[in-house]
Amino acid sequence: MQSHKVSNGIWQIDPDQKQGMRVPARIYASEKLIGSMDEGVYEQITNVACLPGIVSRAMVMPDGHWGYGFPIGGVAAFSTSDGVISPGGIGFDINCGIRMLRTNLTLEEVKPKMKELVNMLFKVIPTGVGGKGLVRLDRKKFEDVMRKGVKWCLENGYATEADYDSIEENGHLKWADPSTVSDRAVQRGINQLGTLGSGNHFLEIEVVPEDLVYDKELAPKFGIDRPDQIVLTIHCGSRGFGHQVATDFLKVFSRAMQKYGLTVRDKELACAPFDSPEGQDYFKAMACAANNAFANRQVIAHRVRQAFEHVFGKSEQELGISTVYDVAHNIAKREKYIVDGKELEVLVHRKGATRSFGPEREDLPSRYRGIGQPVIVGGSMQTGSYLLVGSKYADEETFGSTLHGSGRTMSRRQAKKSVRGDELQKQMMEAGIYVQAASMPGLAEEAGIAYKNIDDVIQAVHDLGISKKVAKLIPIGNIKG
Repeated sequence: MQSHKVSNGIWQIDPDQKQGMRVPARIYASEKLIGSMDEGVYEQITNVACLPGIVSRAMVMPDGHWGYGFPIGGVAAFSTSDGVISPGGIGFDINCGIRMLRTNLTLEEVKPKMKELVNMLFKVIPTGVGGKGLVRLDRKKFEDVMRKGVKWCLENGYATEADYDSIEENGHLKWADPSTVSDRAVQRGINQLGTLGSGNHFLEIEVVPEDLVYDKELAPKFGIDRPDQIVLTIHCGSRGFGHQVATDFLKVFSRAMQKYGLTVRDKELACAPFDSPEGQDYFKAMACAANNAFANRQVIAHRVRQAFEHVFGKSEQELGISTVYDVAHNIAKREKYIVDGKELEVLVHRKGATRSFGPEREDLPSRYRGIGQPVIVGGSMQTGSYLLVGSKYADEETFGSTLHGSGRTMSRRQAKKSVRGDELQKQMMEAGIYVQAASMPGLAEEAGIAYKNIDDVIQAVHDLGISKKVAKLIPIGNIKG
């Protein structure tokens, strides 16, 4: 399957390349990255381009790689009137996402207490497969979390008003309906609030060196306002709860496709008309899982504040730990865009991709209107993360979307064969990164060698203009499942 270069950073596969394609497929990547893009990405994104009701184009971000249904890094918008919704375009870990916290602390203050701090965070934030949270919920309270997300946290002392105002959709998707969620999903999620989980999820302590602040005018508006400032990123999602919601509805949709006469090129793209009862039930259940994930990151942020207060003996006000932003990576949202000169409501699926809204979007918190949305991109635990800003061009070209991370180049099994977890932990210590992990094989799975170069994928979106660099965040401490 061949792609051709549309312009710098944009490669297109035309509909005549595969029978059934309704729209072109576009890959956003540099010359260097396009050459190493795995063949599965081409196969999957052209399958996405065959789905009913897809609008304009199917897209892959520069961190793209093979996934379930959609490629990771896949984005597609569907008409809300005659398009579909597909769990394969959202992911099993619904609203896997990332939150960035800024602090008043500097590297000089934190470095002497790094081991104590990481050990404390590892103690108060459960990690690993099956980890249970410290927040005890009954069925009624858990349904409140499903309905309200971070609003529930605000009402129960786990969040501040400033947190609530600095999260995508305020961390509260209002169309959530717990009646659409199975008992099995409830059982898997009810004890996991405030937990990191396993895989590539992490809580990272990072420093922002002065020479890695790329936009010195914009950085202070995002809370980056002092040399060698300490920030944190929290990367996790809805855990087993979201996984069960996706599993349940893939079964529902396999039957619904027969009912509505739908066919797909890959069974992992099982879907239903968005306006059908099945499609709407999944949309509501997905919102429950997304709200749970927003609340999960919020409770973790609450524990972070407590741990910092304990280790540094300073008040919350002195520490200045506040939310810069919190964005979802695996989700579908109703949004409006200009398509062929007319405003159209679409359902944007983002699978391992994130919003990158420009300064004019009303969807942004008031503090970021006229500036643009903070875009937080997690790298591997050895290479660091990035703070970017969204752009008007993303609104025009990619349905307000950009990359979410580095993008894997190596399977977890391959990574474990390439490096031992204990050896990796030692290497990271020698490099000035103190890490605690629930599992050494789990640590090995997330070695930096298993990912694309974070600088390369960031430079690709920066040069293209769908997101712009603000600062790079260098890891100095990490807890993982």
